[in-house]
Amino acid sequence: MTNKSSLDEIDHIAITVKNIKEAVNWYCEHFKCNVNYQDETWAYLDFSNIRLALVIASQHPSHIAFSVENASKYGVLTTHRDGTKSVYVTDPAGNAVEMVDKG
Repeated sequence: MTNKSSLDEIDHIAITVKNIKEAVNWYCEHFKCNVNYQDETWAYLDFSNIRLALVIASQHPSHIAFSVENASKYGVLTTHRDGTKSVYVTDPAGNAVEMVDKG
């Protein structure tokens, strides 16, 4: 059995929505969460155990993001407007997976 402290960390899960403001309002009405960031193309909602990203499909794919050491081993890192650096890869089933650099 793997020690829990040695398990990898999910940074966030991103789902696509048609309207960021409408989606943020819906999630905030139905769940206890905080809006960490919001603009017209994406939003971060903080829950006690994970962040949920709401994204517009033309800007970002639906994906799961992991916080990893040396994310550059997966490809060229992109710096995002929130200062994080990451790279997207695809799992064997074709799902988008974002590797967020812990550095």
